[in-house]
Amino acid sequence: MALNFRNILILVLCSLCFVPAFGAESVKDLQKKQKKLQAEIEQTNKMLKQTKKDESATLNKLNLIGQNIKNQRKLITTLDNEIVALDREMNKLHATRDSLQRVLEKHKDEYADMVRKTHYTRMQQSPMLFLLSSDNFQQLIRRTRYLQQFAHFREEQVHRIEATQAEIDTQNALLQANRDDKKTALNSRKREQENLKRDEKKQKTMLTQLQSKEKDLTKKLQQQQKRAADLNKKIDDMVRKQAEKASKTTLTKEQKLIAGGFEANKGRLPWPVEKGMISGHFGKQQHPVYAQVIMDNKGIYIQTTSGTKARAVYKGEVTSCFLVGGTYAVIIQHGNYRTVYSNISKISVKQGDKVETKQEIGTIFTDAEQDQKTELYFQIYKDRTLLNPEVWIAK
Repeated sequence: MALNFRNILILVLCSLCFVPAFGAESVKDLQKKQKKLQAEIEQTNKMLKQTKKDESATLNKLNLIGQNIKNQRKLITTLDNEIVALDREMNKLHATRDSLQRVLEKHKDEYADMVRKTHYTRMQQSPMLFLLSSDNFQQLIRRTRYLQQFAHFREEQVHRIEATQAEIDTQNALLQANRDDKKTALNSRKREQENLKRDEKKQKTMLTQLQSKEKDLTKKLQQQQKRAADLNKKIDDMVRKQAEKASKTTLTKEQKLIAGGFEANKGRLPWPVEKGMISGHFGKQQHPVYAQVIMDNKGIYIQTTSGTKARAVYKGEVTSCFLVGGTYAVIIQHGNYRTVYSNISKISVKQGDKVETKQEIGTIFTDAEQDQKTELYFQIYKDRTLLNPEVWIAK
């Protein structure tokens, strides 16, 4: 009977203890995602605080609020999933605790049955008399061994009771922790829903205001598109010349290693800023206010906070530093790959410098005429072919 109980207890504890661990890992992943989204919202709010201190609508504010709304919706979905996962985990914890409670009750019943069958009360009152009443020496030995085995089994039963009760207490503590986590998640969800409603209302108001200024905004947009076209042409010309020159020679062993490392890190390259958000995606994009306007981005725009430094996404050599429209652009060669960092107000590298991954290359320009926007323009080339940077940098 003792052996059967031991096997049952081990199987129950092993199998049931594994289930909450899996559930807890799932909740842990959701909480990690939640913290990441909250950090992104905080970063966007920080950028919003650096805009002009008035209620006037600007494209910059509209984009930042739009990014906040996007992250808030993701966060609410994550919180919903976390609440579901917590409920699922609590159900498993309840099942584990109930199973352990049944094991404990079974153990107590077996223990009571053993006491009745062995007349434990009588032996406890006079174990010596039990031994002295032996008919012969062999019986004395058998009774002595019996009492020793009984004492050992009783000690094991006590340990099992204590271990099972301790496990039940652990399950109760986990349940309470999950209840607290669920309460926190519900409160966070309620708060984010209120923030979402507020920002959606603000977004709608700003959109209406900006649409009423279509003539002025269209004129500014045309000027920006012209500046972007001039910048893209200058960069493309420089990259073309460098690629043509490089095609006449063979890459050195070091350059091949760097190119191989760059390529091997596709999807894992660090961002060219420590913190920021993608405010303009690669390729053709619809304008956020005027649906009929299509923008064709040759790289990605990463918006960040004032004073942020641009940094190299991989080790390489600076091949160009040049001015375009009052700001600098830097080209870094990584074998037959090149990365381009534009809209830098002050550079901290020069042509010919060897740079390491995440090394600062300059301060990103903050545009007072565009509502204090601080935005890096980032591109990746392979030889003369433009690549989508979002595919290369880490998610």
